[in-house]
Amino acid sequence: MFAIFLSEAVGSMLLILLGCGVVANTALAKSKGQGTGFLFVNWGWGLAVFVGVIASAKSGGHLNPAVTIGLLVNDVAQGKPAMDFGTVMAYIAGQFVGSLIGAFLCWVAYKQHFDEEADQSAKLAVFCTAPAIRKPVFNLLTEIIGTFVLVFVVIAGGIYTDNAGKVGWLGAFGVALLIVVIGTGLGGPTGYAINPTRDLCPRIMHAVLPIKGKGDSDWSYSWVPVVGPMIGGMLGGLLASPLLLFPLH
Repeated sequence: MFAIFLSEAVGSMLLILLGCGVVANTALAKSKGQGTGFLFVNWGWGLAVFVGVIASAKSGGHLNPAVTIGLLVNDVAQGKPAMDFGTVMAYIAGQFVGSLIGAFLCWVAYKQHFDEEADQSAKLAVFCTAPAIRKPVFNLLTEIIGTFVLVFVVIAGGIYTDNAGKVGWLGAFGVALLIVVIGTGLGGPTGYAINPTRDLCPRIMHAVLPIKGKGDSDWSYSWVPVVGPMIGGMLGGLLASPLLLFPLH
C-alpha cells in the first residue's frame, strides 16, 4: 500500500505543479507567458496529466479520487474483485498529499510573480477553479458531466486496449488528449476541476501560504469541485458496465 501511496503522491505532485504552473504562467504579472489564454491552459493541464500518469505508472496513474472511486464502482457493478478500503485510502491519501506539495512548489516557482500581481482573483485562479457564472446547481452539473466523460472514456479506453492493442489508446497520451477535449468542450462554465484533490488541495495551500495580498480562498464554492467530480466519477464507473460491456451476441 505504501508503494501505491508514494506512486500516486509523486504523480499528483507533478500534475499539480505543472497544471497550476501553466495557469500561473498565463495569469500572473510579468510572467513570460502572461495572457496566453484558455487554450494554452487546456493543453498545459492535458500534458500535466500525461506527465503525472507516466510518473505514477506503478499504481496505474489514477491521480484523481473520482477515477479511483469510479474504477471501484465499475468493478463492483461487474461483480469483479474490487479494491479493499485500505487500498482505496492509499490511492486517495497519495493524491491528497502529492497535490498539496505540488501547489506549494508552484507557489515557490512563481513567488516573485505572485508578489507583483495585484489582482486577487488571478492569484486564486492559479490554485483552484471558479465559475464563470455562479449558479451552484448548474456548476455542479457541469462538473458531474465533465467527470462522467473522463471516467467513462478511461474505462472505455481500457476495453479498447484489450481489443485493439496499446497503440489504439496511446496510453498516457490518450488521457492527456481526453483532458484537453474536456477542457475545450466543457471547461468554460467552471474551469473544469473534474478532480477533487486538484481543486481542494491547492485551495488549502492558497489559504495557508503567505501569499502577498491574496484575498479570500472562496470556500463557499469549494464544495462544488469536490462533490461534482465524485458524483460524476461514480456515474461513469456505474454506467460504463451496461453501456460498454453489453454482449455483442
